[in-house]
Amino acid sequence: MTMPRRMREYTFRQDQCQRRYEPHVEAINRYIDQLGDTVPYVPPLHGGCKARLLNVLSDPGPMAQHSRFVCIENDDPTAETLWHLFHNARIPAHDAILWNAYPWYINKNPTAAQLSIGIVPLKRIIDLLPQLKVVMLHGGTAHRAWKEFVNANPTLVKERELCVIKTYHPSRQAFIHKDPKVREMRRQHIVDAFTQCRQELGPTQTNRA
Repeated sequence: MTMPRRMREYTFRQDQCQRRYEPHVEAINRYIDQLGDTVPYVPPLHGGCKARLLNVLSDPGPMAQHSRFVCIENDDPTAETLWHLFHNARIPAHDAILWNAYPWYINKNPTAAQLSIGIVPLKRIIDLLPQLKVVMLHGGTAHRAWKEFVNANPTLVKERELCVIKTYHPSRQAFIHKDPKVREMRRQHIVDAFTQCRQELGPTQTNRA
């Protein structure tokens, strides 16, 4: 990782797009093709099927539609916050992928019915990650979706020996509160979550893309 918001650059977006079927991301992105054109791809800069960390958020934002990727390099404040969290925790982008509880673009909070629909794609993504060690859930929507996911797949976490970490969503809205102590507590919580994730992952992996 060298700088945030690289998806604002046309040449960078084109490079990621042209490489979206490279071996480490091909299976995931072929599956995304089946889901429809409002589901953003996993960019080759992320780990794809080699990822050990899965970050689950709510639903794709407008800039994911613009770049066509769900990515820490997207040109928006949420992605930039994630970029810094990854960077400060020394977690390389190629060790992770991002996904959404409801992976289709709707530009509003997913309903309970939509979160139920998102269970099957989430299960498919997890099945495509044989080296997965940590699932990080960002925000209430992801927390609710994961609860329903576990109800539908009650043995998966134990069988896969997954560490599940719940924290706040990295969007600005998550840190809006009249009490500055609460705002700081939330910021520290997500920092601590990434620190825990770094510990669970163990030694930093070399670029395996």
